[in-house]
Amino acid sequence: MANTTNLNIRVDEDLKRKAEAVFSELGLNMSTAINIFLRYSVRYGGIPFELRIEKPNAETLKAIDDVNNNRNMSKTLDSVNALIEDLNA
Repeated sequence: MANTTNLNIRVDEDLKRKAEAVFSELGLNMSTAINIFLRYSVRYGGIPFELRIEKPNAETLKAIDDVNNNRNMSKTLDSVNALIEDLNA
């Protein structure tokens, strides 16, 4: 196992809180996230990647809400023939 050392950095309190929330959603703590960044940066030779959580837009959020609340759903059809008739209508 490699020897470890402490790394003390100063960051804006709000930035730290927001970063911890993002890392938590990814299943990471701050130390692990920083280690990933440092290792990958060394391997890449610079700042190498984008790691983010996709946030749905307003249209997608509305569609999700509709599905969760059974609104604006397509009608139920009993057979393939009924589906074909509906598509051709």
